[in-house]
Amino acid sequence: QVQLVESGGGLVQPGGSLTLSCAASGFTFSNYGMRWYRQGPGKEREFVAFITSNGGSTNYADSVKGRFTISRDNAKRTVYLQMNRLKPEDTAKYYCKHRSIRDYDYWGQGTQVTVSS
Repeated sequence: QVQLVESGGGLVQPGGSLTLSCAASGFTFSNYGMRWYRQGPGKEREFVAFITSNGGSTNYADSVKGRFTISRDNAKRTVYLQMNRLKPEDTAKYYCKHRSIRDYDYWGQGTQVTVSS
């Protein structure tokens, strides 16, 4: 079955960096684009970044453009989110998402990122 496992979250000071990872299994990873989302306290879950199946194209939410970078390693079945110049408003639980060929969304359990001094 599809499994997505996020890791790499933690507590970081404003201006700091973190790299999140999402390890995927249960589907042909290299055939699918992958997405990162986040949900802050009291907020709706929101789109963060997308990468195509071969990594050739990406897009980002305006709020993270220029600070975050999504990448993937198809051999390792892993998608990454490099987050730089973090702000308190980036505090959220971060999730990766796989959308199946039948448009069913699979989510991981999430990893918490807290940006605070």
